[in-house]
Amino acid sequence: MSKAELTNLPAHVAIIMDGNGRWARRRAMPRFMGHRQGVAALKKAVRYASNQGIGTLTVYAFSTENWQRPQEEVVFLLDLMHKTFVQEIEELEREGVRIILIGDRTSLSEEILQVWTQAEERTAYNQGLTLNVAFNYGARQELVAVTRNLAKQVLEGALALEDISEENIQNALYTWRSPDPDLIIRTGGELRLSNFLLWQAAYSEIYVTDVLWPDFKERDFAQALEAYAKRERRFGQVPMKEQKK
Repeated sequence: MSKAELTNLPAHVAIIMDGNGRWARRRAMPRFMGHRQGVAALKKAVRYASNQGIGTLTVYAFSTENWQRPQEEVVFLLDLMHKTFVQEIEELEREGVRIILIGDRTSLSEEILQVWTQAEERTAYNQGLTLNVAFNYGARQELVAVTRNLAKQVLEGALALEDISEENIQNALYTWRSPDPDLIIRTGGELRLSNFLLWQAAYSEIYVTDVLWPDFKERDFAQALEAYAKRERRFGQVPMKEQKK
């Protein structure tokens, strides 16, 4: 579906990319094949979002809970992420994509941090799509980090306790550069947020599809955008049609 055919586009789309393991299992393949196919789906989604003129795309790549998976799978995922950015960085740079890591950097190895730092520095001045990659990310952990940050400012006298506000919290989140997501897409059919953008998702529209992430194509993305366009976002207010009565 072309850009001209879509209206009322969300400024910020976030995606919970679920279903890699199930995709592989249904084909009697090892899990790593699902993750590899999932990267191919991600590349298509990034290009599609960019072509549609969406300002920000946030993808849930690796959660803080994913470290509990079998060591073999974790090592493969880290290696796959490393290789993907090394291979794709030039194309992303050419297409004007800006890459930002959102997640806990304090527990990442120097090798992993170096990859992210290089990707961020090389794309820092790009004016196209902002791609937030949620890596080593957990929303509860994010809120704990924000709380500690604000508490430290209060203890040091830089911030008064009564001055703590939603704006302070918003500006201390990993996503402080981006607006809150207008639309959150979850593939794989599960009906939960899985510790993803809990603060930011307060008024996000949520779209769930049974399509497993490796099978998520442009038409599926377009269907999610179409569904979003038909919704009336009220942010807790009375619907417009009722206001007119």
